[in-house]
Amino acid sequence: MTPDEFQSFTLLLEKQAGIVLEPGKEYLVEARLAPVARDHGFGTVGALLQHLRFHPPGRAHWQSIEALTTNETSFFRDEHPFNALRDVILPDLLARRATSRCLNIWCAAASTGQEPYSLAMLLRDSFPQLLNWNLSFIATDLSEAALARAREGRFNATELGRGLPPVFRQRYFLTDGDGLRVRDEVRRMVAFRLMNLVGPWPNMPELDLVLLRNVLIYFNVETKRNLLQKVHRYLRPDGCLLLGAAESTLHIEDSWEVVHLDKTAYYRPRRPTASPVSLGLNWAV
Repeated sequence: MTPDEFQSFTLLLEKQAGIVLEPGKEYLVEARLAPVARDHGFGTVGALLQHLRFHPPGRAHWQSIEALTTNETSFFRDEHPFNALRDVILPDLLARRATSRCLNIWCAAASTGQEPYSLAMLLRDSFPQLLNWNLSFIATDLSEAALARAREGRFNATELGRGLPPVFRQRYFLTDGDGLRVRDEVRRMVAFRLMNLVGPWPNMPELDLVLLRNVLIYFNVETKRNLLQKVHRYLRPDGCLLLGAAESTLHIEDSWEVVHLDKTAYYRPRRPTASPVSLGLNWAV
């Protein structure tokens, strides 16, 4: 892989997925793209990169982009945001929505499903009244492969050992071969959809809760600002946005205010938002 090929690929990656790959990551590109090159019959990663550079976007392009996405995740990741959801954020939202009995949730980086399933289990365990509400829970990701695993809901011992409380393991999982599978009643709570955050967004309902956790860290400032502005347009004026522990709206987008809680924080719109604007696509649920 030549420096020119590496630079060309990093530009493609940033344009198509918003992911910024800094110089010095050539070894990562080589390792991640080697299986893609073999799958498409290219003798070297360099040959694959030449194909990506001079041919219209196709299967090889998206497989290459998926290969460079990060699917690091775990159940109840960082713990404190989920405690805040259980103890403060969700009780407040449910009280505000008691009349409409409608709640719309979006997990914007589902990966292989641990985060949305964590929230689904928390909802079922701590707020059983929601089972009689009009609950819309959408979880999206850029990676088809990750979404396929998320829909399956099957996890191995290592994955289950990362953050999953034993009581939830006993209550919401069934033995499946050498792993465990999320019970159907939990899996049915979440609708997994393919979505590229830097591409066109589908029509969505007004949102009450958005989890955009550990995503912004991979983007440049302009992409972060665009995403935060888009979320702002769809979130209700009293809705809540959760970011990752290392992420913030500070010095990026001033239409948000931070609400500090014990050991965590969430964000809410600083001023009322207009009704969501159609972006021309339909979200088939």
